[in-house]
Amino acid sequence: MKTRILAAAVSVGLAFTGCVTTGSSSNEGVGKSGLAGPKVQQTSGNGAVQGEVVPQISTKAKLIFDEALKTYEQQKKSGKIDYPGLEKRFRAASDADPNLAEATYNLGVLADRQGKVKDAVALYKEALSKKPTLRQAAENLGVIAQNNGDEAGATRIYTDILNNYPDDAGSRARLAEIARRKGELDRAIELSREALFRDPKTLQAYKTMMQVYYEQKQFSLARLIALRASKLDDSDPEIFYTLGLMNMAEKDPVKARAQFKKAVEARADFLPAHYQLCTIAFEKEDYHSAEEHLRHILQSNGKNVDALLNLGVAYKGMGQLDKAMATYDEVQKLNAEMPELYLNRGIIIGIKGDPEKAIQLFKTYLARKGESVAGDHPVHTLIAEQEAAIARREEDKRIAAEAAKMEEEMKKQEAAAAEEEKKLKEAEFQKQKEDAKGPPKGDGKAPPAVEKKEEPKAEAKKPPAPAPAAAPAPKPAAPAPAPAKKGEEPEDGL
Repeated sequence: MKTRILAAAVSVGLAFTGCVTTGSSSNEGVGKSGLAGPKVQQTSGNGAVQGEVVPQISTKAKLIFDEALKTYEQQKKSGKIDYPGLEKRFRAASDADPNLAEATYNLGVLADRQGKVKDAVALYKEALSKKPTLRQAAENLGVIAQNNGDEAGATRIYTDILNNYPDDAGSRARLAEIARRKGELDRAIELSREALFRDPKTLQAYKTMMQVYYEQKQFSLARLIALRASKLDDSDPEIFYTLGLMNMAEKDPVKARAQFKKAVEARADFLPAHYQLCTIAFEKEDYHSAEEHLRHILQSNGKNVDALLNLGVAYKGMGQLDKAMATYDEVQKLNAEMPELYLNRGIIIGIKGDPEKAIQLFKTYLARKGESVAGDHPVHTLIAEQEAAIARREEDKRIAAEAAKMEEEMKKQEAAAAEEEKKLKEAEFQKQKEDAKGPPKGDGKAPPAVEKKEEPKAEAKKPPAPAPAAAPAPKPAAPAPAPAKKGEEPEDGL
């Protein structure tokens, strides 16, 4: 059983206002031989080469080793690898019998999977010192050199293996991959076929052929090879990744995204697929997903300035401007000469309302990029927008000043009118007080006449109609004259 891992990643392109581009897939790395458990019994059928002295391995060590391999297989199926637990198990097998080179080799694989490359190299070399014929350890040392850019050193290691073991298929497959990287595609196909002729289960040979056909745009052949490779290992992320690249080339991002997701589900630290998924997320303006994939990339290398810069772009897209600026501060500590740093800083400074500083940053970007910036580059539009913002601000200031002046004049007029009204009210009040006092006492002089304002004459009211005169009461009747006495003369009434 073999598994594959990748130790290098594609470099992500620099982002401009939320857009990421991805470079060639030629740097995605080379898989290593994974955990293995070759037979360790001292028998004629154990695969030992002629003349090799194979030490006896204790039964206890073999039992512990076999249990460790079973545990790894179970964890692989569940997708949850307990690296510390596995290390403890293989370390126990190695302690039970120091001659068990395979246990030391598997400790190297586990260290390699966790990014502990120096520890992995030391463990691979220790395994080879215990068992020089353990070609898997030598092959992985070549892969580490290859992924670190030392293809010449890797070639020497693979060639040494072939010199000692002419029929070794794995080393041929590795040399085929180096040929592919150099652009020697026909040589890569030839070496891959030679490897498969010697061992039809050489997964690396299938993957190299698949990638060659992809680069030649022979997608049907590439898919056929991918199908054969998946029958050997249906959880290899490189297979899904290459299928995703073919979907991208065929302008089918939905299917491509599905394949890239399968790649990271197969192995969460498979960085090339994270780069591609990050690119797709930016194109969809799905900044939360972009942040998630960038976090995976930065877990592998926290000093990846491209990933940090793009993380700042993701924060900016989510409206978290302060976090974006803090991320750009980290980028500046790592690479203050990076032109895109000034471009992205300028965008946020412009949003925050400092157009002069934003223009200065944009001009710094242009100066650092030099003649590579085309006349239709968006930075020119950004500068024009900030210049327009300055002009609007100055116009707003002028309008505000005029409005303030007019308001001041209105306030003065209102104040003068209020003062005049106040004076009139005070004079009226004083007059009312004087009237209320009356003429002064003791001097006998009449107070000076105060000229009264002529009051408007009220409309004369008509007198009420006279009541009808009452009828005069009848005069009382005159009393009758008393009868005259005898001898008296009657009065004549005069």
